[in-house]
Amino acid sequence: MPPPVFRFAPSPNGRLHLGHAYSALLNFDLARQSGGRFLLRIEDIDGSRSRPEYEAAIYEDLAWLGIVWETPVRRQSEHFDLYRDAMEQLAGQGLVYQAFESRAEIARMIEQSKPLSDKPWPRDPDGAPLYLGSAAALSPQQREARMQAGEPFVLRLDSRIACRRAGALVWEEQGSGPGGETGHVAARPEAWGDVVLARKETPTSYHLSVVIDDALQGVTHVVRGQDLFWATSVHRLLQQLLGLPAPVYRHHGLLRGEDGRKLSKSAQATSLQALREQGLSPQNIREMVGLP
Repeated sequence: MPPPVFRFAPSPNGRLHLGHAYSALLNFDLARQSGGRFLLRIEDIDGSRSRPEYEAAIYEDLAWLGIVWETPVRRQSEHFDLYRDAMEQLAGQGLVYQAFESRAEIARMIEQSKPLSDKPWPRDPDGAPLYLGSAAALSPQQREARMQAGEPFVLRLDSRIACRRAGALVWEEQGSGPGGETGHVAARPEAWGDVVLARKETPTSYHLSVVIDDALQGVTHVVRGQDLFWATSVHRLLQQLLGLPAPVYRHHGLLRGEDGRKLSKSAQATSLQALREQGLSPQNIREMVGLP
């Protein structure tokens, strides 16, 4: 039997913080304990936010923690052709359509609906409003005309058709969800609606690229934060539609700040670089995140 394969996949859009350290160290420890492999992947599909200096900082921080990874490191930005191929495969199954509403237009649709209904606008498990636009009903000729006119668009998965075609799905959970879900968890991809799989200027999204990369890299164990627990439903759906293997999942608890919010780059969580400059050691970091 081949050894298990774990991975840590940060985005180079800011400095790593304690939450990243916990996930990276946990994956590395599990790989060593099981005699498995540990991979590092750079998820840099967002060219507007990814920076070479942040990628270099990722290597510096992980090496300081004592983490060793296999080379070469996979960068998602170098594999857009593979994601395009997957999109074409889904489009060939009639599972993808172009939607032309901007974020501002969708927000306006939601605001205009309030006086017309007592029911709140439906939202996905992350709390974001579901897409309820009419683009799926456009004819191929209408879509082509709007694209030829240069209108920006996103490519959405037709979840109604996709879920019907995929049937009931589950995943093996070795950690737990926000509500304590564990073991064989029933996927609920329909709760996410018609998710965005790509944009006019970017041929992929997190959901699409992550399942392709995990499959191509032979990742057997996906260990990540509970904030991505229900996103696994979308990943299982895409794996089924694309004929990709399903890894074992282990979702871990999130490190939170004094305000109760999860540590994040957007909330300016203290970086590992700053902690290092304060004189903390890698062992101090392990103690702070609760790892031996």
